[in-house]
Amino acid sequence: MTQGEFPVTIQAPPSAIWPWIAQLEKHGEWSTKDYRVEWLSGEPNAVGSRYRSVGWVPGDKNHVNEGTITESVPNERFSLEADDREGTFHNTYTLRDLGGATEVTFHLVFPKMKGAAAIMAPPLFATIGKSDTRKRMQLLKQKVEASA
Repeated sequence: MTQGEFPVTIQAPPSAIWPWIAQLEKHGEWSTKDYRVEWLSGEPNAVGSRYRSVGWVPGDKNHVNEGTITESVPNERFSLEADDREGTFHNTYTLRDLGGATEVTFHLVFPKMKGAAAIMAPPLFATIGKSDTRKRMQLLKQKVEASA
């Protein structure tokens, strides 16, 4: 199964980072590509809320996902599922207080894919997706540290 884990250490407490993680509408501010979110149901960013996002994936600059917030433990953990035609992608952000800094880890798990997607997704993620995700995490670090 295709997956990745992307840690970054940010010189700020978890409480300063939490809004950047747990408010999906802020994710566009630290994305390397255009990204936007609209709420479909529920209270924005609350567990059980449904959203639609439009962002970039290789070969589709206006890729649409619909998803659900699945977990929100303030200053510790935020998880969501994003559904597209390939299945459900699981996304989790974990914050670990280091006493003056915070390690933020983004963990992404792809669904089990079929056909051409099963062949193409692993090498595209390895060559493009991982690099882009590392850049996103660095942008998160820059945004949080600049605002702290």
